[in-house]
Amino acid sequence: MADLRTNLAGIVSPNPFWLASAPPTNTGYQVQRAFEAGWGGAVWKTLGDPIINTSSRFAAVHFNGQRVAGFNNIELITDRPLEINLKEIYETKKRFPNHALVVSLMVEPKREKWHEIVKKVEAVGVDGLELNFGCPHGMAERGMGSASGQQPDLVEAQTMWAKEAAQTPVIVKLTPNITDITSTALAAVRGGADAISLINTINSLAGVDIDSWNTIPHVGGKGSHGGYCGPAVKPIALHMVADCARNPGVNIPISGIGGISTWRDAVEFMLMGATGVQVCTAAMHHGFRIVEDMIDGLNNYLDDKGLASVAELIGKSVPRYSDWGNLDLNYAVVAKIDTETCINCNKCHIACEDTSHQCIERRTDDQGKAYLQVREEDCVGCNLCAIVCPVDGAISMVEVPHTEEPMTWNERQVTVAKLSEGKDTDKKEAV
Repeated sequence: MADLRTNLAGIVSPNPFWLASAPPTNTGYQVQRAFEAGWGGAVWKTLGDPIINTSSRFAAVHFNGQRVAGFNNIELITDRPLEINLKEIYETKKRFPNHALVVSLMVEPKREKWHEIVKKVEAVGVDGLELNFGCPHGMAERGMGSASGQQPDLVEAQTMWAKEAAQTPVIVKLTPNITDITSTALAAVRGGADAISLINTINSLAGVDIDSWNTIPHVGGKGSHGGYCGPAVKPIALHMVADCARNPGVNIPISGIGGISTWRDAVEFMLMGATGVQVCTAAMHHGFRIVEDMIDGLNNYLDDKGLASVAELIGKSVPRYSDWGNLDLNYAVVAKIDTETCINCNKCHIACEDTSHQCIERRTDDQGKAYLQVREEDCVGCNLCAIVCPVDGAISMVEVPHTEEPMTWNERQVTVAKLSEGKDTDKKEAV
């Protein structure tokens, strides 16, 4: 059995699965139940000046029969007094000393406010702090949350203010509602952050009721944008984690968040540079005991790979993630259809004929049996047929051997420029 322990900037956890700062970590009762179920850590729901939450506050996007493909909320930070939260944090850490207990914080962008709350929270014995610069609604309208997280100078300054008072590791939680998340990640590094976590929720409106014309959710007939999370945001989150991990300036650990529902999702995030992961929507959908499958699945995966520790996964796929201009233009694959497996539903033919490169033909053999065949010389290897095919293994993408040397777009542009300078039009045409 592999070693699942993680160390995020000095915060040690028995496994990489944490609950994210959200409704599941609102009270000591919940966090203690989570630790009993097997979660390695938890980030306590954001503390600050208590607010009043609305009713209702959650909504979900269901897709093609799948419940909660995406999740939307307009809930804000804790609506419970700071003193009660601190008492429960102390009790929880005392009862579970070996679990990672991190507390999320959000206050006005003022040095004295950060110093005050950091000292109060650390006094009850936490393992670390997470600065919430990501909440996209409610708090942002008050100059906090993503309103701060979208400004690198404020991210840097507030991180520095928190670090001035902090004795425990400081994690900066980043908003995805920005053009380039590495700009704020680098600002967090400049401010002295010990780690970053990402992504927070994405600006969203879950839907509109076409009968009542109310937004979903609505509060007495009025709606607001909220934060979007759940499985639907995973590709966005995975890209942003990878983008930070491959940036040499972001040389601090990463806690991955966004659409993580299974151990497989967690492995992907760790391969892309995350030391550990945080989960919210999946726990809200299925309950705390999902962590049992996550732990078992990760253990079995590591054993199958011959890995002794989960730490051996971290960042292994980062060197394979690059910019489009660095991809080999001479690499090629084509689709091949296994006629024994194919059920002749024609979805691949329709998709290719209508929206791709018209290279799948419907044919009939000598016995009059219909089958589908790829005209390989016209196939560009776009993967669409394999994506729409309802039968696993019926369509495979096979690499085409080629004699040309690998050439990226960036290399091609350099070559074209050099040839242009030399006015060698024959070679230029060849390129």
